[in-house]
Amino acid sequence: MGSEIAPELGAATPQRGNALSAGLGGWALRLSGWRFDGAIPNVAKGVVIVAPHTSNWDFPLGVAAMFALGLRAVYLGKHTLFNRVLGPTMRWLGGVPVNRSSPGGVVTETVRLFNEREKMILVLSPEGTRSAVERWKTGFYRIAVEAGVPIIPVAFDWGLRRIRIGNCFEPTGDVAGDLEVLGAFYADVEGRRRG
Repeated sequence: MGSEIAPELGAATPQRGNALSAGLGGWALRLSGWRFDGAIPNVAKGVVIVAPHTSNWDFPLGVAAMFALGLRAVYLGKHTLFNRVLGPTMRWLGGVPVNRSSPGGVVTETVRLFNEREKMILVLSPEGTRSAVERWKTGFYRIAVEAGVPIIPVAFDWGLRRIRIGNCFEPTGDVAGDLEVLGAFYADVEGRRRG
């Protein structure tokens, strides 16, 4: 499906929406000067890592991109956001509430979700926060390894206003080496706030 400015998704990739939602997402991106570089790989399951995550504006940008693409994605959100007011909308957008006080439990629960579903694209920020960090958290990597799914790097480059989509990356089990390879994809990317 996708909009006129978004690359089309392959048949294996989970999809949502219609021409109207794709058009609205595409319109929001075009109006704000954003474009796509690359396309989502044609996979039924995967962990999309979006970086750098430096601003609350990354979320509406991600929602606009999701609608423009026609992508059905799942994301993890702080359980306190899933209240009576925001909860229904957060869930409709693909949100799954998590309590971050037990990180190992989050990985196990997320792997269970992957195992229960035929198709699932999980979107995460490897930083785990909007603050500047020295290194990424490894939960996304552990989820991909334990669920047996590829990692798809996506960069929100605020300097160029480009959503850069990389190729599928199959984790090797060498955490440090793999994080170095993945990190190189983001080497020249500028977040909304410079850290």
